[in-house]
Amino acid sequence: MSQKDVAHAVGVTRQTINAIENGDYNPSINLCIAICKVLGKTLNDLFWKDEPDE
Repeated sequence: MSQKDVAHAVGVTRQTINAIENGDYNPSINLCIAICKVLGKTLNDLFWKDEPDE
């Protein structure tokens, strides 16, 4: 799914999706949930990075 497709599905611009992906924009929880629903993923899948074992 392209950034444009995701953006259209959740009602934001492609630039917003790009900024989220690049870490330049922190989306609201409602936007996070909408993106997850569109992509069929959980918040953990998309927004939490796994920390390496030390």
